[in-house]
Amino acid sequence: MARRSAVGHGRETAVVEQDAASGRALDPAADPWRDGETGRRRGRQGGDGARGGGRWNGSGGRWWVWVGRAVLWAVIIVILVNGIRAPFERFTADGTGTAGTPTPSKGTGFPSSAAGAFALQFANVYLNYDQRTAAARETQMRTFVPEGTDGQFGWNGVGQLQVQSVQVAGVDARDANNGVVTVLARSQDKWLRLAVPVYARNGSLVVSARPALLPPPAKAALPQQGVRERDGALETELAPVLGTFFQAYARSEQATLSRFADGAPLAGLAESVTFVQVREVIAPRGDAGERTVTATVAWQVPGAAAGGELEQTYDLSMVKKGTTWYVRDIRGTTGPGAS
Repeated sequence: MARRSAVGHGRETAVVEQDAASGRALDPAADPWRDGETGRRRGRQGGDGARGGGRWNGSGGRWWVWVGRAVLWAVIIVILVNGIRAPFERFTADGTGTAGTPTPSKGTGFPSSAAGAFALQFANVYLNYDQRTAAARETQMRTFVPEGTDGQFGWNGVGQLQVQSVQVAGVDARDANNGVVTVLARSQDKWLRLAVPVYARNGSLVVSARPALLPPPAKAALPQQGVRERDGALETELAPVLGTFFQAYARSEQATLSRFADGAPLAGLAESVTFVQVREVIAPRGDAGERTVTATVAWQVPGAAAGGELEQTYDLSMVKKGTTWYVRDIRGTTGPGAS
């Protein structure tokens, strides 16, 4: 077969016709449009015709592949950045406030024990003043107050005040460096509650501002408690038994206490008081072999005026073995009488 000119049909046409002329049959399954290379050539062939025979080196399919890859990498980068940043933000969320201002956890790093002791010593000087010894007080005050501050720290140098006792009631740590120590003081027949601001840094302490007097703690009202049914027969039975027990308890007579103890030995009060009488026994109804009994006992304290007594109330965990009651534990009560 004569070979026809391929001019105008492109290089690919010539190749196909040459194969046919040489007697090699084309594979029917070899669809040139499905083959990537042949398809790209077809595309370029169409482009050549549109450009009057010129050749375009770009490829529309390849351009979309690169766009897809770029989008995929962008998504992966965003996921990685968010995955790293999220735990860090959760870790620092509690420690940052508005506009990135640190907000330390309450009490973090503040030396509460040292600040309480420091404020206690300060209050003993601050709440005791006398115009006759004003200079000595000023010298002591300068140990606690900032440099350049008035040594009397708000006192006008007139009159006098004396407190009998001062105790730390609590410490409110505001941050690592600042806290307010609450001090309770007793002056004659009045309670004073004093808020002392303390600044701490590198182990050093100073009263950072003038203290403030606050209302003393209010007296709480006990909740109404229903009176449990009392076991009168058991109370009568236990009254003489507990009389003997508390007499030995006052003297720490181990031989007698060991006969009452159910388990661990009972130490006793080592003659710090003198037993007078068991004034009341309250035994609620319940388990026949185990009860928590409340006993009110009158003591005399050595050194007190003749005839002076103190009544105190105890809770006793008691168990019955055979016909004998034993004391397993003795402690102060939490309730007013019967519970």
